Amino acid sequence: MVDSVLHINIPSGKACTFLQCSATWCSMQKTVAVLGGGIGGLSACFQLSRSPQISKIVLIEGDSRFGGWLSSTRREDGAVFEHGPRGIRPAGAVGRNTLNMVEDLGLESEVLPVTYDHVASKNRYLYVGGQLHKLPSSLGGLMRTVPPFSRPLVQSVLKEILIKRGKEEDESVHSFVSRRLGTELADIAIDSLCRGVFAGDSRKLSVRSCLPPLYNAEKARGSIVLGMLLGSGPEPDMPTSALAKRAALENWAQWSLKRGLQNLPEALEERMKNAGHVEMYKDAPVRGLSTNGNGWEIKLEDGTIKADHIIAAVPAKALASTLPSGAQPLSQQLQQISTVTVAVVNLEYEGFVLPQLGFGHLVPTSEDRGLLGVVYDSVPFPQHNRTKGTTTRLTVMMGGAWFQEVFGNPEEVKKQLLLERATQAVTSHLGVTTSPVWSMVQIHKDCIPQYYLGHWKRLEIMRKYIKFHNLPLTLAGSSYDGVAVNDVIFSGRMAAESLVGKV
Repeated sequence: MVDSVLHINIPSGKACTFLQCSATWCSMQKTVAVLGGGIGGLSACFQLSRSPQISKIVLIEGDSRFGGWLSSTRREDGAVFEHGPRGIRPAGAVGRNTLNMVEDLGLESEVLPVTYDHVASKNRYLYVGGQLHKLPSSLGGLMRTVPPFSRPLVQSVLKEILIKRGKEEDESVHSFVSRRLGTELADIAIDSLCRGVFAGDSRKLSVRSCLPPLYNAEKARGSIVLGMLLGSGPEPDMPTSALAKRAALENWAQWSLKRGLQNLPEALEERMKNAGHVEMYKDAPVRGLSTNGNGWEIKLEDGTIKADHIIAAVPAKALASTLPSGAQPLSQQLQQISTVTVAVVNLEYEGFVLPQLGFGHLVPTSEDRGLLGVVYDSVPFPQHNRTKGTTTRLTVMMGGAWFQEVFGNPEEVKKQLLLERATQAVTSHLGVTTSPVWSMVQIHKDCIPQYYLGHWKRLEIMRKYIKFHNLPLTLAGSSYDGVAVNDVIFSGRMAAESLVGKV
């Protein structure tokens, strides 16, 4: 079990609560170092920079650019290609939080919304049995048998209400959905969903950590369906900006930016440069951390930086490798958070080559272990096509939890092999017989954390360890509380607010 690995000794006399410590901390101006310049670290910096309680913020990034996996290629002919996330959902408190940030940064005029009645929202496909199958998007589709399913989905939905609550503290996504909705939905739809969102195996991923709305719905209402209809618990209190109100009024399903999603971290970087009390370092991997309990010394290749507190928005394993030996129990837990590698292949074809309109299609494990899915980028965001002439932009995503098995060592795989595999899939799945006129292959090593069974308990124990040992450290980023862009941005905000309160 996770909690048997980490033994916590609470010294007698250390009765200071987290809130008491935070109140003392906030009464003095401090220097905060943020490790990791991805979107989570930038979000934390953005929130900290708005507080008068912080005298200096130091942002340290080991790579040559800020933004992490939010990466866009912009060609001179107007075309934009996303190499990481390509659309952000506006729903919920975390969605509103991101839109509030977009408005604060003055990017409202750059937003490209996609509404729920758009063809890219209504048409999503699964590739099963060598064919594309449109997922039901209306009540009528739920009422009748739609391939690749063998019976109307409404039967599974109605039956779900009668299923008893599970008794386990955690369960795999596949087991949970099999129990409540049937094995067919778990084997095809949920398996594909987990591959598309987490690039992971639904039989290993935790439903409690990966799909908390489903887990919470069962715990609160005894049913996913009733939880969705009646609500399954309060959301974080989040104000609604004018942009977030517009998104709700216009019924947005997702959105992007005219210059690609990389524009978001670029705007945050520019804001930090103008903040006056933010120091920013690129190409500065952290070599080690040491602490006397009251602050940190951060060792870089060419010197050291001192800080009163660290917000660590780097991957869990990267943080583990830098912690002092005295924090070995924490390092051991961080090392247990696995990641997967994803190959992203951007393709551009002359003319419009798709056999149908839609967002894209996902591929279940049973169909092709190495191929996760294909996104039809030109359909939701035609504004990212080149300005002259008709083209079709596609993105093929491969590997994930199956990368090593199918393609071998990520350090040794040839990009040409991945390109050929991607174009073959486009030909086989979509009937496209022409060759792409432009392509780009990127291998994102260890890009998506995998929340396996017991992940929630691991987080609980790690945070207790940090609290009980008075470590001036806060965890943030995709390794912990959600891998989606909204979740990572929100984690950065929460990490900052744990120090300075709401601004």
